[in-house]
Amino acid sequence: MARDSTATRERILEAAERLVLEYGFGSTTVDGVVAASGTSKGAFFHHFAGKQELARALVARIAAADHRLLAAALAEVAPLGDPAARLLAFLAHFEQVAGTVVEEETGCLYISVLTERQLIDSGTADQIAEVVRTWRTAIAELVRAAFLGRADGGIDAEELADHVFVTFEGAFLLSRALGEPHVAAQLRVLRLMLAGLLA
Repeated sequence: MARDSTATRERILEAAERLVLEYGFGSTTVDGVVAASGTSKGAFFHHFAGKQELARALVARIAAADHRLLAAALAEVAPLGDPAARLLAFLAHFEQVAGTVVEEETGCLYISVLTERQLIDSGTADQIAEVVRTWRTAIAELVRAAFLGRADGGIDAEELADHVFVTFEGAFLLSRALGEPHVAAQLRVLRLMLAGLLA
């Protein structure tokens, strides 16, 4: 029974995510989610008290996937002894998986939710901020280690970490807007720029 309940919850979340990405959070209704998921209102309210709780669950689901993505990249580059090589390999990792990420992600749920921030509770927005802070901290640590003992040209590690994150997000948006595979190309440009700074 628990497995059926979990499967129903996942169907509701998957349907809700598709609707939010297509129509926005404000225009996504409980009735619409119920119809798109092939469930019932009873099933919906068994899992979620309402749209606010649904939004929190949607963001938590994507946030968990983003944490796993980051952890996998960090684990892959951790054995590298040279910090500069570690930073560049981190970026190269995302160049390599960019195609898969773009195929799997139909849009950015964070942007869809944050553009309608007035419709969500602070806990939902806080989850997104926590993901961004986690990525910023991890990338900043890679940057600090890579530039240790090198002339950094006045580059602040956290600002550069934010730039890396913004490049990831911006490349994804560019790829979606133009229907072209820009993510890997933009990450390659960023990696080559950093390689030049580290040379």
